[in-house]
Amino acid sequence: MSSITAGAVPSAPGFLSKERIVARAGFNRWLVPPAALAIHLCIGMAYGFSVFWLPLSKAVGITAPVACAADMSFVTQAFSSTCDWPISMLGWIYTLFFIFLGCSAAIWGGWLEHAGPRKAGVVSAVCWCGGLLISAFGIYHHQIWLMWLGSGVVGGIGLGLGYISPVSTLIKWFPDKRGMATGMAIMGFGGGAMVGAPLAAVLMNHFASPEGVGVWQSFVVMAAIYFVFMIGGALSYRVPPTGWKPEGWTAPVKRASNAMITHRHVHVSVAWKTPQFVLIWLVLCLNVSAGIGILGMASPLLQEVFAGKLLGNDLTFSQLDAAQLGQIAVIAAGFTGLLSLFNIGGRFFWASFSDYIGRKNTYFAFFALGFALYALVPNMGHLGNIALFVAAFCIILSMYGGGFATVPAYLADLFGTQMVGAIHGRLLTAWAAAGVLGPVLVNYLREYQLKIGVERAAAYDMTLYILAGLLVLGFICNALVRPVADKYFMTDAQLAAEQALGHDKGADSSTVLEWKASAGSKPLVIAAWLAVGVPLAWGVWVTLQKTAVLFH
Repeated sequence: MSSITAGAVPSAPGFLSKERIVARAGFNRWLVPPAALAIHLCIGMAYGFSVFWLPLSKAVGITAPVACAADMSFVTQAFSSTCDWPISMLGWIYTLFFIFLGCSAAIWGGWLEHAGPRKAGVVSAVCWCGGLLISAFGIYHHQIWLMWLGSGVVGGIGLGLGYISPVSTLIKWFPDKRGMATGMAIMGFGGGAMVGAPLAAVLMNHFASPEGVGVWQSFVVMAAIYFVFMIGGALSYRVPPTGWKPEGWTAPVKRASNAMITHRHVHVSVAWKTPQFVLIWLVLCLNVSAGIGILGMASPLLQEVFAGKLLGNDLTFSQLDAAQLGQIAVIAAGFTGLLSLFNIGGRFFWASFSDYIGRKNTYFAFFALGFALYALVPNMGHLGNIALFVAAFCIILSMYGGGFATVPAYLADLFGTQMVGAIHGRLLTAWAAAGVLGPVLVNYLREYQLKIGVERAAAYDMTLYILAGLLVLGFICNALVRPVADKYFMTDAQLAAEQALGHDKGADSSTVLEWKASAGSKPLVIAAWLAVGVPLAWGVWVTLQKTAVLFH
């Protein structure tokens, strides 16, 4: 075991600098995943923002929406304070979230590698929570453009930086469990809405009054809560010294069975020009497009396909009365909650499973199994088999989440760990593209099918077959991925220069450090996991209660 004195924290660097957070001997690496979860659980509320749409759509009228004049333009509505916003205008926030998530991750991913996860986490907290406060100000003065700017643009930048902030750090702390480590963190992003949406509902009920719907007050409280958690997570980040490895772990010798895993490193400015990056970009885009389109339409899909069968009768959707429509809407909400659970669980399960079968094989499973399920789901719907239909979509959504959680480890295998956070940031532009492609395919194809007279129960068949076709393309792209050619890797001199820019100090690249976590760190690890585990468990419990309706 080597001496660790070189890993001491220097006193000169600033509090937020990367040099300041190089771990000392005895640091417990299991403190890093809850730090990442603390940030991801907060920014993951982006998935749950639709909980605000209905209250905000009657922010002026309080009990019922005050419609804008029929001849009022879109721009005039954006600055009007006398009429309510339609949900279609509010929905632009959701679109802006993922556009700016992808763009900010791509633009500032390289900066993150040099600045370190603590500084990136603090900037993320300021942007995400500051965006909520700008939105609260916009709601108070009834100016939707301030919500677009606050949550959509400023908050979207915070989303991107917060999302990628732990990736490189976790992969370096867990070289033996890359998939599991990133799966734990990215699971938090999927779970953010499960915690945030019921919290928002509680706050809106508390602040609602005859004078207001209670949304701007809820934004202020949530911004304060999220800021505490995100700053706590950011300040808890530590990076391993250069050359560190887990005690007793030896990097596997390169063989044909693990030829996809490199021990060298590709610079971000080179990585995105390689065929492997293009193929992985398409792999992620196609996998996410198939899942995100269904995720956004899960509730109406179940209601229109099964209609009266959900209540034990054979009535079609158009034959149900108002009370029955209300009943199946509650059941569909349970279905949506169940999908959320599988989205989250899939992130951890599939990413961890990829440590054993490899990332490429994991994506083969996504595309092959996904194709079979998408192709079979229309028949399940026509047969009226609700249980198989629900089970199929649960598996599909687990693979949707699993795709997000597995891809950072896939990138680390191909391009090395030195700049994987920056490379992952650029890859997330595939998410932004999929966020447009998936919903457009599902929504417009459904409308077209209904327009030409297809009954509601069959309106999604063509869409599902097309999504199955996307997965075939994804399978082909994944099959074409090969190990990165030698010419793309950094030389030893280039790697040393990059490590100097990234303040990767504490040892030179030829030194190997390893240590056992100090015994006194266990209570701190337990406390850290409870801090993020208790809110997540509460969100899961609330979701399970809603999901129970589906099985009555």
